[in-house]
Amino acid sequence: MTQAQLDNQQPQKAPQGDDAWRRREQARRRREWTMQAAMLVVVVGVVWLLAGNVSENLAQRNIRSGFEFLLNSAGFDIGESTIAFSSSDELWRAFCVGILNTVRVALLSIATATVLGVVVGLMRIARHPIINGLGTAHVEVYRNIPLIIQLFAIYLLITELLPMSTEALSLGSWALLSKAGLQFAIPEQYGLALFACIVDFMLVVLWIREKYRRQVTDLVANLLGVGIGLVFAVFVWFVFGGLSGWNKPEIAGFSIEGGASLSPEFLALWIGLTLFTSASIAEIVRAGVLSVNVNQMHAGLALGMSKLQVISYVVFPQSMRLSVPPLASQYMNLTKNSSLAVVIGYPDLVAVGNASINITGQALEVICLIMIVYLVINLVIGGLMNALNARVVRAPR
Repeated sequence: MTQAQLDNQQPQKAPQGDDAWRRREQARRRREWTMQAAMLVVVVGVVWLLAGNVSENLAQRNIRSGFEFLLNSAGFDIGESTIAFSSSDELWRAFCVGILNTVRVALLSIATATVLGVVVGLMRIARHPIINGLGTAHVEVYRNIPLIIQLFAIYLLITELLPMSTEALSLGSWALLSKAGLQFAIPEQYGLALFACIVDFMLVVLWIREKYRRQVTDLVANLLGVGIGLVFAVFVWFVFGGLSGWNKPEIAGFSIEGGASLSPEFLALWIGLTLFTSASIAEIVRAGVLSVNVNQMHAGLALGMSKLQVISYVVFPQSMRLSVPPLASQYMNLTKNSSLAVVIGYPDLVAVGNASINITGQALEVICLIMIVYLVINLVIGGLMNALNARVVRAPR
């Protein structure tokens, strides 16, 4: 037997090195894709069976199905709307009103809850006993009382303790506060002023970021830009009011005319969501700050940095590593909690959905629409917070 034949009879060696690793990875990916495909088939099959069962039951009971009802006349009015709406408009427009009302109160509550939560969180780690005690009291009170109870209490305070419109509390000549809500002055050219404020805010933020991004961290530059941008936006607002004149609220008989208004339902929901969520955000901020090693703060002070510089450049950027992920959950919880608006009469998406069910009787479709809208809103919030997290979180390598 020749040497070549002996070599051919020798057992093949197992793959080693990169080739072996590549084969293992390919096998692992095949297993993962197979399991995911099987799971997808099971889920689609279950959904198909449920949909068929529901469709059959609806047909047996002569209940209409489908989303054609969105083209029908709404048949009900909405007391508070950011766009023009009447009872003769289509139902899809009523849902748009509900969505805009939900988004409006959610965005405002997120902004105010974040600011208040940061302040209370810093109060919680203060050494002064009174400041620390006030921060602790805020967290313990608002975090441990159910939100629905807080909404009822705030709404009753507004509607029962505040005076009637004829005796409204005057906040200078700029605003009136009464059982009817808060009426405040706006520029005569309201739309143009609002557009100018938004453009001014964006330009200032971009300019500040570009100017200071090499001197401070990205996070500090962004926060500085937002703060200065808000100041300039308020300045532009008052400039437009001074140039075009102010539309101020005035007591006219038994009502208040002029200016813009925030209903008591909106105020109660806004205040309730802000107080309730700020308590949790305060604990997130407190935990984030305490997660930074105290020796790093001492090192910053030893290098000649001021306390403000240590907080801005050392403590705050590192605390965001721990704070951003739970903040996303709090923002999404706030958006979902806004559905409790129905208990105090604020016309949000859920309230519009309930009215639509009473008119059309198509509860399944309406509930599906509500679920999809909240899903999309929270996915957007989660995506934005993940993008922020990717910028501020620097995982150790």
